[in-house]
Amino acid sequence: MGDDTASVAEQDPYGDRRRTMRVHRAEHRRKQVRRRRTVALVAGLAVIAAAGLGLAQLLAGGDSAASPAPSHGRGGSSPSTGQPASSGPASTPSPAADPKGRVTISAVGDTMLGFAGSLAPSPATYFDAVKPAIAADIAFANLEGTLTDQASGKCASLPAGACYEFRVPPSWGRYFRHAGFTIMSNANNHAFDFWQAGLDDTVAALDRAGLDHTGRTTEITYVKVRGVTVAFIGAGPYPNTGPLNDYAAMRALIERADARAQLVVVAMHAGAEGSGATHVTGQDEIYFGENRGNPIAFGHMAVDAGADLVLGSGPHVLRGMEFYKGRLIAYSLGDFAGYRNFSTGGLLGVSAVLRVTLDQDGRFVRGKVVSVSLAGEGQPVPDPGGNGAALIGQLSRSDLGARGIRLSADGLIRRP
Repeated sequence: MGDDTASVAEQDPYGDRRRTMRVHRAEHRRKQVRRRRTVALVAGLAVIAAAGLGLAQLLAGGDSAASPAPSHGRGGSSPSTGQPASSGPASTPSPAADPKGRVTISAVGDTMLGFAGSLAPSPATYFDAVKPAIAADIAFANLEGTLTDQASGKCASLPAGACYEFRVPPSWGRYFRHAGFTIMSNANNHAFDFWQAGLDDTVAALDRAGLDHTGRTTEITYVKVRGVTVAFIGAGPYPNTGPLNDYAAMRALIERADARAQLVVVAMHAGAEGSGATHVTGQDEIYFGENRGNPIAFGHMAVDAGADLVLGSGPHVLRGMEFYKGRLIAYSLGDFAGYRNFSTGGLLGVSAVLRVTLDQDGRFVRGKVVSVSLAGEGQPVPDPGGNGAALIGQLSRSDLGARGIRLSADGLIRRP
């Protein structure tokens, strides 16, 4: 009933009842007509909006369902069984533009926060300048050292300066998590600095911090995010890591992961070290008497076995990247962070964050190299000069030819 009609009725309840009822009926009919027209208009607009949304998502290659926030499966699967644990770290926000079925992975190279007697100051804010580049559905780093309080390690019987041990307190795992990392690799030459006890402490500390981890001998770590199961395997030329130089064993491990996961990521700690080691050689690389593998042969084997992304670390410098059978191989992501852990002069201080988006079939959707430099004693900061991306682009062309990636001026990865 309209406000005017209601007011008249309230003021003159004893007026002409017949006239009033006629007014009421006429107003009621007008309201019904207006209501039907409004309902029809709203329904029509809803249909148009739904059709427009469906068309937009069709053009974008997405689906019509809203993408849920990712949930991560938790850390190191059992080395003996490869079974994932049942609980996981809290979900990390995903890029809203990506539909379900696409996963964005960020990856960096050797990462540490000091060593006994020389710990990074303000570790809670050490990564703040580069946190936006790290943030992703899955954020990976090679943990170049241990999280332990063990005091006696591999250097105990060696003269000072002849050996390096890296450790920070176990509680410092939370600083890597705070930086945005979600998974760390223990497949490197410093994971065993304090023997098995130190590695066990590191794994336990990562678990407490809510960080997934991989890299022990037969370890496959499964992470579920945005509806996609992603397997991580770490390999190095050491008895406590995935077997870098035993291709038959590694192929079996990758094939086992590929049978259970939609995406497989392999981290290799491979290649010689130092400012003179920027180039891949296509040969076994020997450093201080260690056979640190043939990164090209290993990367190709990994893809042939089912890997969708191969991430390299170990040389302490950036190396080129290539597409092999449509899968991206990054031969070294250099050093990313330390506090007096690594030399930072010249090429040793040039670094990067690799960001890659893959679909659930392993196809490359897009990628970017975000340039970083190591400031002061080894703290990562953005490099607006783009030196990391420029170096990777140059090495990709010179070392890998037609397979090497191409980079735009702002670091976007293009297929060759």
